[in-house]
Amino acid sequence: MSDNKPEVSLSFLQEDDREQFIKDNQWAFRYGAQIEFGMRDDRTEEGSEVISRSTIEQCIDGENAETYRIVQKGKHVGGIVLSIDKKAGKGELELLFVLPESHSKGIGKAAWKAVEKLHPEIHTWETITPYFEKRNIHFYVNCCGFHIVEFWNRHHHGPAVPEEENGNWSEEDEMFVFRKDINV
Repeated sequence: MSDNKPEVSLSFLQEDDREQFIKDNQWAFRYGAQIEFGMRDDRTEEGSEVISRSTIEQCIDGENAETYRIVQKGKHVGGIVLSIDKKAGKGELELLFVLPESHSKGIGKAAWKAVEKLHPEIHTWETITPYFEKRNIHFYVNCCGFHIVEFWNRHHHGPAVPEEENGNWSEEDEMFVFRKDINV
């Protein structure tokens, strides 16, 4: 296969790999923030982590969650957590990360194509990403065919933030919502 279309596979997360999956996910998100904002940044959930252990665990342990390692040539190069509602034909991309040493090699795009192939019954996919994650925005829109459908901000909160929390809202809480409708 050419370098432009890497071969990747998805394998279910094994319990004995859970801890490393969490650490790899945190490293990938921390690396992205360091690239965007430099080594010192206050956009963290837990100490020096951009994404907390509890956030990752909530995704992995979700009611309809499916967690996969992205594998290339027998090596773990990333991970994906999906939430699947087969009955409604809807899926949420909860988490997707590619380890920094594997960035810009088409692995994320190949993994996303594998997800769509794995779940042909899903006709609408959604995900969110912080407004400042330019690499993610490029990836979802230009590589995977998602569209930005909503912008959560101080004046328009996401569903998890009640209006009475308006005073606590900050620019770091701003998120884009992406949707991909797949024609049947």
